Amino acid sequence: MVILQAGAVGNPVAIAGTVGLFALFLSVTAHIAARNVLGDVEVKKAFVVGPLPAAIAVVSTAFGLSPFLAIALAISVDAVAISLLYKRSRRLTAYITAIHIVVSIILGAVLFALAFLLSTAPG
Repeated sequence: MVILQAGAVGNPVAIAGTVGLFALFLSVTAHIAARNVLGDVEVKKAFVVGPLPAAIAVVSTAFGLSPFLAIALAISVDAVAISLLYKRSRRLTAYITAIHIVVSIILGAVLFALAFLLSTAPG
């Protein structure tokens, strides 16, 4: 019997901080996506969407699971959460999920580029 065992991944505070910040990021981008598609929506619904994909990402990284499997699972969980929270059709749920993916990629790239630019600043 093989037991999944995480390697040296860091201390629990760092892991919790990573999951928390990533969940906050995904919640903000979920709200932006839902607001873009549906108009005025409640912010608290978006804070339910973010934590599950964030946890999937961190757990799959810690256990060395396939990134393609992790991405597919995270997108599926994201779509199910959006469907249950916003109670829209499958087509609209898929559209909101796609916008969420695009917004997350764009905002993530901008924030990463900004962090990299600030890290190379002289002084």
